[in-house]
Amino acid sequence: MATVNYTNAYFWLNGVDLSAHFAELSLTYGAETNDETAFGDVTRLSKGGLKTWTVSGKAHQDFGAGAVDATVFPLVGTTTCWELRPHNSCSTTINPRYSGIGIISEYTPMGGEVGSILDTPFTMVAASDISRLATAT
Repeated sequence: MATVNYTNAYFWLNGVDLSAHFAELSLTYGAETNDETAFGDVTRLSKGGLKTWTVSGKAHQDFGAGAVDATVFPLVGTTTCWELRPHNSCSTTINPRYSGIGIISEYTPMGGEVGSILDTPFTMVAASDISRLATAT
């Protein structure tokens, strides 16, 4: 079994490579479950519904041109393209590329304790299907 040491992820947002700014990145992929239980059933039954996904993370804030705040702040509430890979290298069968169009639903430009690194969390929700590519590019 091959394991992954998650130390050098690739994160591209709206044409900007923000990989070096992020300390946490998560992609959550799921499906709604619809209740299909009917009279006579003795167990609650579920049926898979619409897919859902969320990209969330925490970056070390940078207010410079082309950095975190300049990229993320104007995108809140709008649609934007994104790409995420476990390793910052070309996609392969062992380094799949996930991508889609999302809406940044939450962004915290500032917050933290005195003397700490200024980290900024954000959350992006689905505005399209998610794509998974696991071939060499």
